[in-house]
Amino acid sequence: MSDVLLSAEGLVKHYAVRRQFLGGAARQLRAVDGVSFTLARREVLGVVGESGCGKSTIGRMLVNLIEPTAGRVVFDGIDVTALDKAALRKLRRRMQFVFQDPYSSLNPRLTIERIVGEPLQIHDLCDAAEVMERTAAMLLKVGLGGDHMRRYPHELSGGQRQRVGIARALISTPELVVADEPVSALDVSIQAQVLNLLAELRQEMQLSMIMISHNMAVIQHSCDRIAVMYLGQLVEIASADEIVMAPAHPYTAALVSAVPVPDPTARRQRIILQGDVPSPIDPPAGCRFHTRCPHAGIQCAVETPGLREVRSNHWVSCHRSEEIYGS
Repeated sequence: MSDVLLSAEGLVKHYAVRRQFLGGAARQLRAVDGVSFTLARREVLGVVGESGCGKSTIGRMLVNLIEPTAGRVVFDGIDVTALDKAALRKLRRRMQFVFQDPYSSLNPRLTIERIVGEPLQIHDLCDAAEVMERTAAMLLKVGLGGDHMRRYPHELSGGQRQRVGIARALISTPELVVADEPVSALDVSIQAQVLNLLAELRQEMQLSMIMISHNMAVIQHSCDRIAVMYLGQLVEIASADEIVMAPAHPYTAALVSAVPVPDPTARRQRIILQGDVPSPIDPPAGCRFHTRCPHAGIQCAVETPGLREVRSNHWVSCHRSEEIYGS
C-alpha cells in the first residue's frame, strides 16, 4: 500500500467572465492555475493564503464538489475526476468536507439527529435502529449531549453548529477530511476548542486532513506541513516548522511576520506588503508576486518560476530564494 493517500496533479480552475459591454469577448478568471501536491496517510496539510488566492476552490476540487478545468485528483489510486456519479457517490463516504459557514451548510428543516445521521442512511451503512445509536455516540464524541439531538440548527451556537458539521463529516468514518476555514466564523475562545477537537479526532480515527485557512497561526498549530498559495498558484510547501522558522519565499515571510508572538518581550520585524493583490482575471506576467515583492528583479517580471527543492522536502517558487534567505 502506498503511503500517499491523495495527490493533486496540475489542478486548474478557470471561470468565464463576461465583459460588461456588448460584443466584448469573455475573459477567464484564473482561480487556480496548475497546483500539484501530495498528502500522506494520517498527515495534516495546511493550505494558507489571502482571501481569493484559490484555497477553497482547491478544497472543493479535491472532493469533486466542483470539477477542475484541467488536471486530476487521485485518491488512494482512484482518479476522482474520471468517476461517474454512481462511483463518485460510493467514494464520498471515504472523503468528506467540513464547510466554512456552520449555519448555511446545515438544513434548517432537519433536527440535529437527522442531519448527522443522514450519511449513514445515504450510504446504507446500518439499519434505522443503529443510526440513532451511532448518531448519539458521534455527537457525544464532538462534545454535544443527547439533548441536542432534537434541536434545530438555529437553536445552537456557532461553535455547536460547527461541531455538528464535524460530526456529520466523520460519522461515515472517512479516511480524508477537507476542512475549509473550520474556525473562521467562530469567536476566538471557541476556535481553540474546535481545533483541539479536530486534533483529538484525528488521532483517534487515524484521519488524513487538508485544513484550509487564511490564518497562519491556526495552520501552524494544527498541521504537519504547510502549502502557501498566492493568486491561484502554490509558492511554497514544507514542514510547518520549516515554514515558520525558515521561510524561503518573500510572501511566506510576510505571512509569518503577521502571526502574533505570545511573549510580550519578544520582537518580530513586521513585513508590510505594498500595493494590492492583482486581479485573477489579469494576473501579472512572470512571478505573480513580483508586483508586491520587495526583492523582485528583472527576471521576476518576465519569467515564471517553477517549484524547486531548496532544502530537503522544502519546495519554493522563487527565482531569488537562495540569494535572499540562503540555502
